[in-house]
Amino acid sequence: MGRVRAKADFPEKICPVCQRPFTWRKKWADCWDEVKYCSERCRRRRSQAQSVE
Repeated sequence: MGRVRAKADFPEKICPVCQRPFTWRKKWADCWDEVKYCSERCRRRRSQAQSVE
């Protein structure tokens, strides 16, 4: 069996829309460098966040 990694060992980023931290997910394994938003909701609301700043 493979080794299980503790959640604390996964890389983390801050979402520019909601300012919350989010961690690496297996579905993002191939594109982690391109991931900017924590969720689809934040991705859709990105223009609102830019207009506030």
